[in-house]
Amino acid sequence: MSDDAYRELRADPHLGDVVEEHGPLSLDPADDPFERLVVSIVNQQLSTTAAATIRDRLFDRVEVTPEGILAADEAVLRDCGLSNQKVGYVRNVADAFRDGLSAESLRKMDDDEVVAALTEIRGVGDWTAKMFLIFVLAREDVFPVEDLGIRRGMEHVFGFEPDAVSRGEMRERAERWAPYRSYASRYLWRCVD
Repeated sequence: MSDDAYRELRADPHLGDVVEEHGPLSLDPADDPFERLVVSIVNQQLSTTAAATIRDRLFDRVEVTPEGILAADEAVLRDCGLSNQKVGYVRNVADAFRDGLSAESLRKMDDDEVVAALTEIRGVGDWTAKMFLIFVLAREDVFPVEDLGIRRGMEHVFGFEPDAVSRGEMRERAERWAPYRSYASRYLWRCVD
């Protein structure tokens, strides 16, 4: 985390106490973007514990590469805990990477291009694409308004009643944190962890 990002977010009247409490946070690019995208799909709409169990089984039983996912028997993928729908989704991601999508090409794209490229893959939505920007490409200015943890964090730091704030208002309030909204998001998640 740059000194500028830390200083600006720590000075924010709403987020500053959380920043002070947790200290500087980092964004580190992932070594294997394909693996991380598969993990994001596994994590969709699951508790942290359930997702971790499925992820561990998947990594124990299958080579998590485009070729390994495509070669794996669907029954093995389901036995890991993936629903039929998620089996299709991870295979769609494997097809996309096999057909030319790559870490290198994604790193060269701007944020909107990455979201557009990833959401062309059936099973990858805006939330997954934004998680990819933050946790795989380490982009500094992403605000995943679709995330429940972000909503809960916004409620905490701004004193909103549960579910009373719109996504539009969340985006508007988060403008104050640009160009460091990915870091702000990490602090919002810390509020509710």
